[in-house]
This record gives sequence, C-alpha cells and structure tokens, in this order.
Amino acid sequence: MTKGSRSATVAKTGRPEDEKLGIGASFAYGFQHVLTMYGGIIAVPLIVGQAAGLEPGDIGLLIAACLFMGGLATLLQTIGVPFFGSQLPLVQGVSFAGVATMVAIVDGGGGIQSVFGAVIVASLLGLAISPIFSKIIRFFPPVVTGTVITVIGLSLMPVAASWAMGGNRKAEDYGSVANIGLAAATLVIVLLLSKLGSSTISRLSILLAIVIGTLIAFLVGMTDFSKVGEGAIVAFPTPFHLGMPTFHLAAIISMFIVILVTLVETSADILAVADIVDTKVDSRRLGDGLRADMISSAVAPVFGSFTQSAFAQNVGLVAVTGIKSRFVVAAGGVILVVLGILPIMGRVVAAVPLPVLGGAGIVLFGTVAASGIRTLSTVSYKNNMNLIIVATSIGAGIIPIAAPTFYDQFPTWFATIFHSGISSAAVVAILLNLLFNHLKFGNPDNPSVFAAGGDRLMPAEVVDCLQHGDHWADGKLLDADDNEIPIRAIEADH
Repeated sequence: MTKGSRSATVAKTGRPEDEKLGIGASFAYGFQHVLTMYGGIIAVPLIVGQAAGLEPGDIGLLIAACLFMGGLATLLQTIGVPFFGSQLPLVQGVSFAGVATMVAIVDGGGGIQSVFGAVIVASLLGLAISPIFSKIIRFFPPVVTGTVITVIGLSLMPVAASWAMGGNRKAEDYGSVANIGLAAATLVIVLLLSKLGSSTISRLSILLAIVIGTLIAFLVGMTDFSKVGEGAIVAFPTPFHLGMPTFHLAAIISMFIVILVTLVETSADILAVADIVDTKVDSRRLGDGLRADMISSAVAPVFGSFTQSAFAQNVGLVAVTGIKSRFVVAAGGVILVVLGILPIMGRVVAAVPLPVLGGAGIVLFGTVAASGIRTLSTVSYKNNMNLIIVATSIGAGIIPIAAPTFYDQFPTWFATIFHSGISSAAVVAILLNLLFNHLKFGNPDNPSVFAAGGDRLMPAEVVDCLQHGDHWADGKLLDADDNEIPIRAIEADH
C-alpha cells in the first residue's frame, strides 16, 4: 500500500489507528510486537504451573493456551465487535498483576482448578462493573495519565534489567558479563539502526536488533535451537484439559481484587496508547476496551489461561516505532494464535535469549517513561497543586519498585493493590486529583512554594510601574479603585 493510500485511509476515518500498511508490513511489525511481549506472556504460566506442581508437558500446554488466548484477546481488542474492543493498538496477554494471588491460591491447597474458577467468577464481576470504570475518564486528565505512564515505564525497567542479566536468578550465569554484554550489544544495534537506517529500517530497529542479537548469541554459543524439533508440531488447546474449575469464596474475593487492579491498569494503558497515537477516547470507547478485557479473562480459563490485560511494554513499542495502526497489532494477535496451536513455532521464539530481549527492553520501557514525561510537560503548574500531585504519585509508584517487600506486613487485599507500582501511582494520582482539582474547598489562594514549582522572578522595571493598591483579578491588572490598567508589550531595542 502506498503512502498516499495509507493517508487516505486515515483521512477517511479521522483516526490514526485505522491506517492500513498492507499484509506484509503488518505482519512484520506485528511479529515485532510478539517478540516484545513473548517473555512476559510465558512467564506467568511458568511461575503458576511450577507452583502447582505440574509436569513439564502440562506446563507446555499452559504456555500454549496463554499464547492462544492472548491472540484471541488481542484480536477482540484491536478489531472489536459491538460493545467489546477499544479498537486501539493494544496487545493483550496474561496479566502479571495476579501472579502472587494465583500462587497463594495454589499454595493454599486449592490447586490450579481453584485458580481457574476464581478467574472466571471474578472476571464476570469485573464485566458487570466495567460501566462504572468507563464513566471516570474525566478524572484522568494529563496530570494523572502522564504520571501513570511515567511509572509504567519505570516499573518495567527491573524486568528489562532481569532479562539483560539472564532472566533466571538461580542460574550460574545470572548477571554475567556475557549476558549483560549481549544485552548491551543488542541495545547498541537498536540505536545504530535507528540513526543510520532508512525510515523503514528505523521502524523495524527493535525486530532487526533482536534477530541480529540472537544470531550473535548463536555464534558464541549462548542460545540453542536443538530442541525446536522436539515435541508436537500442532496442538490445539483442549477445553478444561487441566480439569474442571472449582469455586472457593476466599479465592474469588482475592482474585476480584486483582480484577480491580487490572481494570485500573487497563484504563491507564488505554489512555496511554490513545495519547501516543493522538486519538480520542471517550467513556464509551474506554468501556468497550474494559469489557473486552473482562470477557477475555472470563473465557481464558476454559482453555487453561488466566486474566488478560494490555501489555504496557507494547505501548512503548508503539511510541518507539511510530506505527499507530491497530491492524499491525491485530496481525500480532494472529501470530499469537498460530503460536498457540503450533508449539514448534513457539519453541523457535523461545530460543531468543532473554539478554537480547533485555537490551531491546531498555529502549522500549524507557520510551514509555519518556512518553509520560512528555505528557506531564503539557500540564500547567501555575497557581495549582499539580506539582504536589505528580510528586506524591510518582513517589507512591516508585516505593514498591525500590522496596518490593514494603507492603508485606499489610493485609493481603491491600498488598495486592499496592505491590504494583502502576496501580499505586494510579490510585494516588486519581485521589489527589479529586482532592485538589475537583474538591477545591480549602485550597490556598496562593499555593505553597512546592506547588509553585520554583522561584518566580519579575523584572525591576515592571515593579517600578506598579502603584500601591494595584492587583490582579480575573486575568486583568486593576488599580486600587478596580479600574483596569492597560498592558502593552515592551518594545525591543533596535
């Protein structure tokens, strides 16, 4: 498709996300999205499957189910049907927010079947309350969304660092010079391709760097493709292949808290990618996105998967590449479905070393934070408390990142919410925005020096022109008798 026809597509709908790049380009960029989130989507079934004591073969089926369901959820979110799907470039996959809770349910004796039952019921409850969340979009101004986007990027940096070190903390080479060196090489390749390549190469810099980084790893013996041919080539996820779900009240309640966190994080991701794409998201569209999340989460346990949500790292990829088309992400969803029914393809992708993904992740996740900072730069900090809101919210979001055990002594429901830096920042930013910008009773006329955001300077010649009783009101300079004083620009010296 030519540039002119792509522009025509956007002009016809007025939405950048409706751009169509053609099948070849869409699947190339879509594969880049898959590689970006692959490590995250397989981590959850690995952790939960091992906690549940599943055999390696069953864990493999669990991973395949998560890939398959993530692809279907991505297609629903990007393409959309009436009442379901935000039609934004958002990649869906297994949410990390529920890992601790699911492991706790398994350790409590409920087994993985209890996890599936809790996810089904809690997701249906989330579907029921999603209209409430869709009405709160006016409480997400740039001071809130910018803060949350920034913390999303910062909260993902430990993931990139862990990948760069090798991913497995128990491995002997975790944190080795070789692992970190491979990550650094991948990062340098991303930067070189971005600077020296054509516009197409620059946009594909993440994908190409991952491919080149994997080839380097293969040449130096840091990756192994020998196991790619082992196992089944095609395996369709069988419904309830790990047993029928069971339902326990305590597990459902704890999982519902996770669903609330997921709703908050998904709302933030939808608004974040809308800001990056520069498109409009109203309460209806936000509600469609949340409903897609919840219905996908409710169906996921049928195939052996868990709660679904948008992947923040792929929001960063949209910002890095500038590819805003939702059809590109939909192509990524098709690839995920294929990986879910073709385990051999999954084994090929699994051969990509985590240090390679870590090197690319530094750019991706840093871009998310930079996008948040860009949004915060549009916020007015004059004569309001916005600086206090940003400072406190980012601080609240950084605490669980810097000190992961900070909330360990708190009740489980509280810790589930605030162990996530993203949800911590979102909750605090929303509450403080309500307190200072919506409930203005008690706010000082002249906010504190902290809120002013720095010292103010006024030229001496301006002060010399003022007289006793001059004051500022409603955007006008008035004298002691409330008569307006005309203001003219100071003419520059020639």
